[in-house]
Amino acid sequence: MNAAAEEIWAILREVAQSQKETDLKMKETDRKMQETDRKMQETDQKIKEMTASIGRLGNKLGDFVEEMVRPAAVRLFREQGIDVHEVHRGVSSKRNGEGIEVDLLVVNDNDVVAIECKSTLSIDDVNEHVIRLEKLKRLLPRFADSRVMGAVTGMVIPDNVAAYAYKQGFYVIAQSGDHLLIRNGENFSPRVW
Repeated sequence: MNAAAEEIWAILREVAQSQKETDLKMKETDRKMQETDRKMQETDQKIKEMTASIGRLGNKLGDFVEEMVRPAAVRLFREQGIDVHEVHRGVSSKRNGEGIEVDLLVVNDNDVVAIECKSTLSIDDVNEHVIRLEKLKRLLPRFADSRVMGAVTGMVIPDNVAAYAYKQGFYVIAQSGDHLLIRNGENFSPRVW
């Protein structure tokens, strides 16, 4: 074999060896990509589980807030001059394709105070409560002739949210030390639906 042929064969062997190495590197890259994809799917699943857990925790904290407010509700509104005597938890109604759910209803023969309880109260929660109260008499007709008012509460109530709720005509129930109180001032006049 002449030198040129040997050189060509050497180049071909190098190319073949290089191609084998490239194939091995591509297989390794493919394996790593599959592993990365598997890890991303696991991460996505963990994020979904964590999101669900946080949602459940938020619901449990909302339930906790309800349980804190429920025993104090009658006292709180009597101190505001509303002589209520009943507290109803988790009131819901569906009529004509429309629904309503109220965390707590504090009532007497003429007055109804619908209380929305959240772990962290937001402006969106306040807006949703306005919509809820606009539907209350229609969807809970036994209160059609009652004076309906609203209140909001939460474990965390940012000052701007409390001010917004106040402007919407809601009582704002907050914790102060070991006690619950209504944060609205003496000159507050609740919105009546």
